[in-house]
Amino acid sequence: MSLQTQVNADIITAMKAKDEVSLRALRGLKSALLLAGSEAGANGVVEDEQAIKIFQKLAKQRKESLDIYLQNKREDLAKTEAEELAVIEKYLPKQLTEEEITVELKQLLADAGAVSAADFGKVMPLAMKAFAGRADGKIISALLKSLLA
Repeated sequence: MSLQTQVNADIITAMKAKDEVSLRALRGLKSALLLAGSEAGANGVVEDEQAIKIFQKLAKQRKESLDIYLQNKREDLAKTEAEELAVIEKYLPKQLTEEEITVELKQLLADAGAVSAADFGKVMPLAMKAFAGRADGKIISALLKSLLA
């Protein structure tokens, strides 16, 4: 079952269960998928890889909003963002821990022959490609800088 089909089925389930939190988040996902499907050349179908990228973007937006709301002591708005983030994360692949990322980065550095901070620009694109969808770019960047320091 494609992610697009899964989201549609989950919307129906959330409606029947009167789960407003899930329904709000799922409608946001469906809206993003419909926008992507209506772009030129998409033919109304969004592949799972593209859907995951869209979901990651939405999750990142929710995380950033959540941080801002918490900094400004707006718990009511932060709660809404956290609830939607939890629903979106159900559709994303499992994220790697910092330890798992570090192990893979060390192997990547060895394969690329990178040894100094000057090699950061050469290795970062390789790391982003290797961790696509499985780790946040900020975490990858910070760990890579610490390993090359």
